[in-house]
Amino acid sequence: MHAVIFHRINHSLWNIGLKWLARWFSLFARWMTGIEIHPGATIGHRFFIDHGMGVVIGETAEIGDDCTLYHGVTLGGTSWNSGKRHPTLLNNVVVGAGAKVLGPITLAEGVRIGSNAVVTKNVEKNSTVVGVPGRVIHRHDGDQKKRNALAEKMGFDAYGATRDAPDPVATAINKMLDHIHAMDEKMETMCGALKQFGAEIDVDKLPDLGSCSISTDGGDDAEEADKIETN
Repeated sequence: MHAVIFHRINHSLWNIGLKWLARWFSLFARWMTGIEIHPGATIGHRFFIDHGMGVVIGETAEIGDDCTLYHGVTLGGTSWNSGKRHPTLLNNVVVGAGAKVLGPITLAEGVRIGSNAVVTKNVEKNSTVVGVPGRVIHRHDGDQKKRNALAEKMGFDAYGATRDAPDPVATAINKMLDHIHAMDEKMETMCGALKQFGAEIDVDKLPDLGSCSISTDGGDDAEEADKIETN
């Protein structure tokens, strides 16, 4: 909080031409907080630095609204050339501890950068990046929305413990959900075609996915599960 307050003041001084004074106060703020923010950096609303020791934000960095940086993050440049040298973070970006985002690149809205990742290329909206060099492991696209909707309809959350992580179990469940969704669409097409030929298809007996549940009241299902586990 103190580092951000200092930066708001220093940035105003920088913009009115008092650059020497702005740099002096920024050095004082770094000494007090352990966070180095160049007075020329542009920062949006509701910016949050969590455990901020070691955070470095370069002169031409631009940060949108509702962004979060963890400790040890660097928004740095890769050259001494004049002009835009540092990253641009759009709204709702989260950068994990120790990550380095380097160069005049853009992290689109909703991007998540994993801890200790090194990112030197543009990242598309709602993507998750990990590793050195940074690579996209998750992109919240149309297929992901279908998976989430189907998982919610079936009554379970396949992503609770492995959200945005390259977990093999989550990957397998995603493929299962894709397969179920494709089979469901094909069955609807086949039923529609058969009905056109006058066939009577009873779909009332199909179980409702929304009613799926696991018994936790100690009933027969729970007892049977205990027997299986014991054996």
